[in-house]
Amino acid sequence: MSIALNLPACTGVGFKPAHFCDILAAPQPLGFFEVHAENYMGAGGPPHAQLGALREHYALSVHGVGLSIGSMQPLNRDHLMRLKMLCDRYEPESFSEHLAWSSHDDVYLNDLLPLPYTQQTLARVAEHIDEVQTALGRQMLLENPSTYIRFSESTIPEVDFLTEVSKRTGCGLLLDINNVFVSAKNHGTHPLPYLDSFPFDQVKEIHLGGHDEETDDVGAPLLIDTHGSPIAEAVWTLYAHVVARAGALPTLIEWDNDVPDWPTLLAEAVAAQDILSDASRAPAA
Repeated sequence: MSIALNLPACTGVGFKPAHFCDILAAPQPLGFFEVHAENYMGAGGPPHAQLGALREHYALSVHGVGLSIGSMQPLNRDHLMRLKMLCDRYEPESFSEHLAWSSHDDVYLNDLLPLPYTQQTLARVAEHIDEVQTALGRQMLLENPSTYIRFSESTIPEVDFLTEVSKRTGCGLLLDINNVFVSAKNHGTHPLPYLDSFPFDQVKEIHLGGHDEETDDVGAPLLIDTHGSPIAEAVWTLYAHVVARAGALPTLIEWDNDVPDWPTLLAEAVAAQDILSDASRAPAA
């Protein structure tokens, strides 16, 4: 049976070693830190020394980027066992992965690639999540992707796909609001109907991050999920909408590229916490 653990319903940030001294210099107004699992699969050294020090004071979210949950090939058992050792070592309050694939045979791609939403892929994703949750002995959260293309063979809307995966496996969901905004803009749709149909009762964590605005080969606007800039105002507005509907949920600020100084990153987390606090003070409808 998978253990369902929960992060505190407040804000956290992705941990970057460059911020370690600033973080430990004083107690931070944060509920948790998140790390990418693959950065901590070695046995020891400075990464584990820093993570161990953080774990003494804060809740922890482990975010995987390499399981390739959406692949039609078997999961890499060695990778899964290294992940289990990491989770057993630190007992994080949350573990999450992506609705994507990133490997083929022995080749690992430095990207999270989309998959068609069909009954076949639904069954495969559910099978892989069952395998992960059984191996880890804990619940996994599945994150909605940012997408740039659509598959003609898809027959299931993305929200329905995620909802059914959660229903079949008992996994929770991680709602990345920037991914919703990026995908909607790239596909010429609106993010609010997507969010309003999302199963908030299954959401255990929210991600917020920045994106870049580019153009595609024919000159049309194209948004890229880069995690390398401040959160866009439109994404903040969507976040406030979600929190007003769903209530306070653990919220992570992602900033993985062109990482700013600690005060800048912390300011983003404080802005998210203000929205969470406002929702908590609002009278019930």
